[in-house]
Amino acid sequence: MTSVSCKVEGMHCTNCALSVSRYLEKKGMENINVSFATEEVSFIAPAGADSAEVLNGINDLGFRVVLPDQAPARIPVYQTLTFKFFFCLIFTLPLLLHMWVDWHWLHNPWTQFWLTLPVFITGLWHFGKSAVRSVMNRMANMDVLVTLGASAAFIYSVIGALVNGNPDYLFFETTAAIITLVFLGNLLEEKSVRQTTTAITELARMQVTMARLINTDHGHEHIHEVDNRTLRPGDCVLVNTGDKIPMDGTIYWGSGHINESMITGESDPVSKKEKDKVIGGTILEDGSIKVYITATGKDTVLSYIIELVKQAQSDKPPMQRLADRISAIFVPLVLSIAVVTFLGWYFIGHTTFGTAMMRSIAVLVIACPCAMGLATPAAVMVGLGRAARNGILIKGGHTLELFKDIKRVVFDKTGTLTTGKLTLRHYHTTMEDLTFRKIVYSLEKYSSHPIARSVAAMWKSAGEVPLQQVREHKGLGMRAKDKEGNEWELGSFRMAAGLTDDDSHNLYLVCNGILMGWLDFADEIRPEAATVIQQLKTSGIQPVLLSGDTARKCRELATALGITEVYAEQSPQQKLEQIDRFVQQSPTAMVGDGINDAPALSKATIGISLSDATQVAMQSANVVLLNNHLGSLPLALGLGKHTYLTIKQNLFWAFVYNVVAIPVAALGLLNPIVGAGVMGLSDVVLAVNSVRLRYKRVVNAS
Repeated sequence: MTSVSCKVEGMHCTNCALSVSRYLEKKGMENINVSFATEEVSFIAPAGADSAEVLNGINDLGFRVVLPDQAPARIPVYQTLTFKFFFCLIFTLPLLLHMWVDWHWLHNPWTQFWLTLPVFITGLWHFGKSAVRSVMNRMANMDVLVTLGASAAFIYSVIGALVNGNPDYLFFETTAAIITLVFLGNLLEEKSVRQTTTAITELARMQVTMARLINTDHGHEHIHEVDNRTLRPGDCVLVNTGDKIPMDGTIYWGSGHINESMITGESDPVSKKEKDKVIGGTILEDGSIKVYITATGKDTVLSYIIELVKQAQSDKPPMQRLADRISAIFVPLVLSIAVVTFLGWYFIGHTTFGTAMMRSIAVLVIACPCAMGLATPAAVMVGLGRAARNGILIKGGHTLELFKDIKRVVFDKTGTLTTGKLTLRHYHTTMEDLTFRKIVYSLEKYSSHPIARSVAAMWKSAGEVPLQQVREHKGLGMRAKDKEGNEWELGSFRMAAGLTDDDSHNLYLVCNGILMGWLDFADEIRPEAATVIQQLKTSGIQPVLLSGDTARKCRELATALGITEVYAEQSPQQKLEQIDRFVQQSPTAMVGDGINDAPALSKATIGISLSDATQVAMQSANVVLLNNHLGSLPLALGLGKHTYLTIKQNLFWAFVYNVVAIPVAALGLLNPIVGAGVMGLSDVVLAVNSVRLRYKRVVNAS
């Protein structure tokens, strides 16, 4: 199977994106994501499929495929929507003017013909090509309706001008107005939808900067300014106050304060020193540092975030499937209604041929399949974009929809409700002190648990003991053998069960079944934890503590935070089983950060991980709080609920608009020109409603 990602230029509405998506489905492609707003297309080609042939097929639909290694084509001015709209407007205004002024030359049929012809040709070249290709591929789109409506009015007017020039047979202004107003609608839609992707655009803009590359020649450093995209892992760069970090790397000289708000959403600068990691695109607010580049291009943190958000924005929530099914039959249905409208008014209503045709054309041009296609993507793009700007990485539009149903949030303890930055309070051993510290360090350096990281950092200077067969047992601790064959165990009280009744310590060291010592750590509660728990309760969400720590410590923490439901001393398997029970009762989110949380995070309705969690926990989670701040959780929940609400509002408008507008046009209560204008504005309403999500207050909303 081959994964294919590219840009597809020329998708001027959501119906175009739907046409590309349907084409790829017909060709048997899988995991299809098509975004009209970002022009991003990705899919997986099954084994044996010719992806090059599939991409050529997209070109044949009237679009232009741009592969990652190709430069985007420079679009000539005359091919832009802006140019086409203003070009058509110049000829359309005089045509509309004849309805209000009694200038004889404007009422001449052939004057109107020559004013309409440039507009008709422009519209036919733009909408007609797309319409023909969509019909040939059996995926009729909105351009079919526009082309038929405008062509019917133009051809009928030409025949009327040739036969007798009677004004009752001339609808040139209708032809021109339909095309011009649809161009205006597409232009407004394009600009409005672009507003929904500003968050990703801003992040992408941060990727490009200049870098001061350090070259060393005979012990002397030479600085050269280069484009950061030319950097490679292993390069060294100088970063001064006010500069952007050019790429991900590690500081090997100097110190400073770095603004990481574009990644974390937190405005306070972070202090960095030697051996600390830095992220490309962040800004050094003060200081001077030299950075060893460790990742470039798509391997950087910023690129990873942008790619995930793009994928998430292309992901279709379940609610969109109904809209897609309706959109698939929308154009044939509207054509049928237009034909019935014409026949009804002409044969039953006994109107003139021209009147019946105008009412039929009104049905064609007021129908808007794009509205249903735009309803969900516009809201999802804004919701995910706002989340990304606030340091919340949500993996998939479907996750946003799941947020609305969450009734319970389950928290791990260490590193989640507590800071995980542990300080050693006390330790005791029956061994020689230095040997004890060496053994503990030698075991814990292999673990990613917060306690283990704290111990390893604190006792690294003690040295180490060569160990063999080192294994981490989830929920228990570490096991290993030394060269003398002694079996060492270091972990929770369960490793020392039967050797002591005292369960008040954090770590127990056991050698060959004999208790050799224990360690106590102080782990402070996150400052924001109590506020978050209260906000969840206010929103009607039940907080739960689920931890592998001792019952006594879990109860103390729960009491301090106001959590009433506590499950302590849980193994990873027990955590998984407990989450499974919760999910069966009601939609449940889980917040965790350790390896032992990964299975439970995957099982939860929504798994939420902090940014300094283990890689496996972050990969298992649907949501990552990039700022490592629990206070972002209510915002994530609120954004999910309000994005879903915005999607519902958009879909309601899209359905109601078409359900009301088409019958109104069929009943002869709507002029085709007014219909074209209203159709053009219908998509803008959805885009504007979606952009509101960027500014709405969403925290604490139940």
